[in-house]
Amino acid sequence: MSGPSVAELRRVAQPPGTMDRESGEHWAGSLYMRRISPYLTWLLAKTPISPNQATWLMIVSGLAAAVVLALPGLWAAVLSALLVQLYLLLDCSDGELARWTGRTSITGVYLDRVGHYLCEAALLIGLGFRASGEVLPDWYTVLGFATALGAILIKAETDLVDVARARAGRPAATEVAAGQLRSGLLALGRRILGATRFHRVVQAVELSILAVVAAVVDVFAGDLQATRVLLVVCFAAAALQTVLHLVSILASRRLA
Repeated sequence: MSGPSVAELRRVAQPPGTMDRESGEHWAGSLYMRRISPYLTWLLAKTPISPNQATWLMIVSGLAAAVVLALPGLWAAVLSALLVQLYLLLDCSDGELARWTGRTSITGVYLDRVGHYLCEAALLIGLGFRASGEVLPDWYTVLGFATALGAILIKAETDLVDVARARAGRPAATEVAAGQLRSGLLALGRRILGATRFHRVVQAVELSILAVVAAVVDVFAGDLQATRVLLVVCFAAAALQTVLHLVSILASRRLA
């Protein structure tokens, strides 16, 4: 019996309601990865691999990227960036496989969230080790862990909205509610900061690309200064976003 065509799989696995969510799709997914992922999903559908197992593969790829990033040299940064691309590809395919096979589950959603927490934090820790160079541990190592904690807190602030609403017996917050701030001044400030995209520096795809750029600069400079500057920027972005994101949630209608 022949399997589905890629076009058939795409119709089922990439429904408009899922792909068009304003806050649910990474720019790299919209730009190119969702064009590639159905081919991997098509291959996975021919194997015994379950959607949750595909998510585990995603987590392994993300953690491998973090370990490699901690190693010295330009090629370690390049390999880490490639592993992050595999992480993103599997992040697209696990959900597509679940929708195609009808094996969507709360466990899968939970595992996906845990994977994002774990892998994005691990990458920042890896960057901290990379910035430390031959002296381990030092303050850059500590800064990497602190930045990872900030990245986790940012995600937790978002997820805890639904936890609070569920405990109050209310449905999950809508995207409309998330975008509605009680203060017009806060809304203006969020639009201005959002336009800078500064918050994305601690996300896996952007971080891996910036780490490669920093590694190239380090090769020409003969030191680790660019990587260390990147780590400091990531820490500042994580610290600032942790506070601003919390204020944004408390000032929005998500908890109303």
